[in-house]
Amino acid sequence: MSKALAEGVKGGKWFSLWDKAFSLKALTWGFAQVKSNGGAAGVDHWTVSRFGRDRERNLLWLYEGLVAGSYRPSPVRRVYIPKPGTKERRPLGIPTVRDRVIQTCIRATLEPIFEREFRDSSFGFRPDRSCRQALKRVWDYLESGKTYVVDADLKSFFDTIPHEVILGGLEEKVSDGRLLDLIRSYLEQGILEGEILVETSEEGTPQGSPLSPLLANIALHGLDVLMEDGGYAIVRYADDFVILCGTREEAESALESVKGWTQKSGLTLHPEKTRIVEYGNGESFEFLGFLFRKGRVFPRKKSIKNLRDKVRAKTPRNSGRSLDAVIADLNRTLKGWYRYFRGCPAHAYGSQDSFVRRRLRAMLDIRNGKHPAHRGATALRWPNTFFEAQGLFSMQQAALKSSTLSKANH
Repeated sequence: MSKALAEGVKGGKWFSLWDKAFSLKALTWGFAQVKSNGGAAGVDHWTVSRFGRDRERNLLWLYEGLVAGSYRPSPVRRVYIPKPGTKERRPLGIPTVRDRVIQTCIRATLEPIFEREFRDSSFGFRPDRSCRQALKRVWDYLESGKTYVVDADLKSFFDTIPHEVILGGLEEKVSDGRLLDLIRSYLEQGILEGEILVETSEEGTPQGSPLSPLLANIALHGLDVLMEDGGYAIVRYADDFVILCGTREEAESALESVKGWTQKSGLTLHPEKTRIVEYGNGESFEFLGFLFRKGRVFPRKKSIKNLRDKVRAKTPRNSGRSLDAVIADLNRTLKGWYRYFRGCPAHAYGSQDSFVRRRLRAMLDIRNGKHPAHRGATALRWPNTFFEAQGLFSMQQAALKSSTLSKANH
């Protein structure tokens, strides 16, 4: 397959992929990936560890079912997770471990084929590409003078993307009928919500499956091609994208092109969240959790709310955990948030550090029989230096240290 990727295949299409995706060796590798990712059990209640206890027999059963053509995907177990920064909940589909192994193998087989086709403007869920790279690309375009920004929002993309758009994109490079039929069966698998089996429609792909991100990129590849071939500077991370233009007229033209493509593809632009931003005239826009404003980037309000909600959950006033355990738990969250949002001005982190300390002070006051209402007295009892001595991570101090080192290196 590596040789064929380098030299190309006849007609540009792949006719025989089944054996490459579903050898016993490939399935064994697929389970190793699923095991490393962890995750909850599906509708059959089989955990990863249960599957792994008799791995060889379970993988052989999968292999024989795939070879015989008798294997059928199980329904997806639907759960709801909090949507960061809102009171809404986002649906998440949890496939069975068996289906996660198979989908992982399909993705590993298809990904190198489509990676040769995907455009440089696409960053989401791709090998060796990241949010940071997408954000840098946006910043580079802004600094080059492309300050008219089409801030677009695809309404409920993962729930509404027509199956035929996904399959049409697949069929441009894949002609293996058995593999395409299996992928279609995954798109059409039922959804178990509680005890009720919900029949699927002809649209949507469940978020949470190993295959879903690749299918999303295949479906949106046509948008990347349209924009780049039209000379527009698009930066896309999965279904989140912005288009950066040099003039208002160019931005309006790009938006009309996007509207035409979405209508043709059976998708919808959110009417209230899609707009043209004149960044050079002081307007701001959000992308990948960041707020771009006046030549600087900051964590957006929803990102800050999401962080504070996590901190609240880890610092209940009646917590029975030791202070060391609470701080260790907090530090994991704070360091992860800081790593993602590093590069913002140091003062952007100060209020978040203060919020964390206030939560800890209130917790400590309750434990010590004090009333936490008077902030000044509480701060005297538990000064910042106290938390510093306990090892609490300070995002503002980390940012200041990073800034100092950067200046010293220059």
